Amino acid sequence: MDECIYFTIRSKGKGKTKAWVFKKECPECKKELMGKPRDPKTGRPKIRSKEYLCPACKFTEEKIEHEESLNACIIYTCPSCVHEGEIEIPYKRKSVGIVNEETGKKTYAKALQFECEKCEEKINVTKKMKGN
Repeated sequence: MDECIYFTIRSKGKGKTKAWVFKKECPECKKELMGKPRDPKTGRPKIRSKEYLCPACKFTEEKIEHEESLNACIIYTCPSCVHEGEIEIPYKRKSVGIVNEETGKKTYAKALQFECEKCEEKINVTKKMKGN
C-alpha cells in the first residue's frame, strides 16, 4: 500500500473492479518515490496538498500534472457479460453521468472509464461518493 497513491475495490451486480495506481519515481534524482508532503507534527501525508514531493531531493511537481503522467492498473469482471480481464489506462478522471437507482435522478461524478475487452460496455470506477 505504501507504493500506491490510489487503491479501490468496487462492485456492481455481478461485476467487480479492483484498481490501483503506483507512485512514480522522482524524475530528478531517481532515488525515491514521489508522494504528498508530510505533516512535520504527525508524519502523515497532507491529503489536500496541491503538489507531490520527493523526500530525497525535495523536487516538487503540481498535483494535476503529476497524476496525469501515471497509469491505473485495473482487474475487472464485466457486470454485463461476466468477462474477466486486466487493463492499464491513463490515470485521468472525467465527469460521467450516473443515474441514482433509488431516486432515478442523473448526477455527475468523476470516474476512470474503460471498455470491456469482450462486449465493449463502458465501465466506470467512480470516486467514493457521499452517502455511500
